[in-house]
Amino acid sequence: MSELRFVRLGFGADAVEYGEAWQEQRRVHAARLAEEIPDTCLLLEHQPVFTAGRRTEPSERPVDGTPVVDVDRGGKITWHGPGQLVGYPILQLPRPVDVIAHVRRLEEAMIRTCADFGLETTRIEGRSGAWVLGDHAERPASADAGVPSGGELGGLSLDFEAGGSGGPGAREEDDEYDPRLRGPEYAPSNAGQRGEDRKIGAIGVRVAKGVTMHGFALNCDPDNTWFDRIVPCGIRDAGVTSLSGELGRSVPVADVLPVIEKHLREVLESAEPLPRAV
Repeated sequence: MSELRFVRLGFGADAVEYGEAWQEQRRVHAARLAEEIPDTCLLLEHQPVFTAGRRTEPSERPVDGTPVVDVDRGGKITWHGPGQLVGYPILQLPRPVDVIAHVRRLEEAMIRTCADFGLETTRIEGRSGAWVLGDHAERPASADAGVPSGGELGGLSLDFEAGGSGGPGAREEDDEYDPRLRGPEYAPSNAGQRGEDRKIGAIGVRVAKGVTMHGFALNCDPDNTWFDRIVPCGIRDAGVTSLSGELGRSVPVADVLPVIEKHLREVLESAEPLPRAV
């Protein structure tokens, strides 16, 4: 890939409205496709917003009727807002185009970033993103999760239905089971107290004509109770967390920004065509 250019769009009081950032993504995507600009990563905080990928189910949306922006990426529903570092890498992927390899590189950048702050994170087979494993976790993490037949690539969750995790908050057999209905102690933001797996970094991408859009969101110090209104990424047997929540100290976006830039440059500029996992 070419040398990666970073553009910081807005943070804190200058957090970017989602529609504005989406329009900028499309503009940059068109320019990259025309080879008018190098590979570019937009970095920002969003004003609070729920966004839903193409596979979002009605039962996963906010129970209180909060508005949701439907977007053109894969995957399901999530939240963006203050305290969350969002990155939109707009890159020409190496040939042959491998979306899974791109997702793995974004995961690696977030995992390395968390490690620099003293937090061990990992992958979970069949679920994209960076994760803190629950106390009860017995399965190994996998960097080479396969893609079952019919799975949609590049969503916020690859969503292969890895099954119940066995903890006290694990979802029941009913596919419509909603832990939010059991009270706040079962909310996604309380997954750590229940000893469940919890996502700290989400990924949702789209690839058009070999050039990527959308990207990742790393929770630094957000108010994670925003996630309690939805079923984050459509995953009912796990929750969400943040660097600040796991480390017990404030880790603001401003501190994480130069670190994630460093690791994105490492993993994206060195990207070579990779074989797809079988």
